[in-house]
Amino acid sequence: MEIGLDKDETPRDVRARVLIVQPQRSYLAATARRIAESGFRVAAADTVQTAAAELYRLPANLILAELNGPGFCGRELVTMVRGDVVLRDIPILLFTGRSDNAAAVEALRVGADGVVKKPFHFEVLCARIRRELERKRVLDELREDNRVLDSRVVERAIQIGELRDELAQVRATTAR
Repeated sequence: MEIGLDKDETPRDVRARVLIVQPQRSYLAATARRIAESGFRVAAADTVQTAAAELYRLPANLILAELNGPGFCGRELVTMVRGDVVLRDIPILLFTGRSDNAAAVEALRVGADGVVKKPFHFEVLCARIRRELERKRVLDELREDNRVLDSRVVERAIQIGELRDELAQVRATTAR
């Protein structure tokens, strides 16, 4: 479910898309509204299964999910995303109202990028979201630069091999 799109916005909207996963629908709606008001496109899900379906429908730039809730486990979502080749690099922030440090440590251990304690200020949360998105953008650029460099190395290795073959042929010809 997409929230925060006006009727005049196009599907090519370049704003970051945040998937909010929260089992309590009233809290989900309030959080989605506030995040959308901060300039993000927002998708919402109330279960891990709904979140997975939404991610496969249209991947998010960042996932903001409840750590624990009734019938919900944010660590399961993190494990599912980190285990998927297509989705694994999406930044994930989990939020919790509990002061259960063991759950937060476990969430970070399975791959969450951060745990935010409730109550939080939306301005601070949005700044954190922007920081994670910038970090991901820089990492994506670095990966692309590495891919380009790797292809150049392969290209140069092929050229060196071809030059060695030519040199060997020239040496064989002049040795006669």
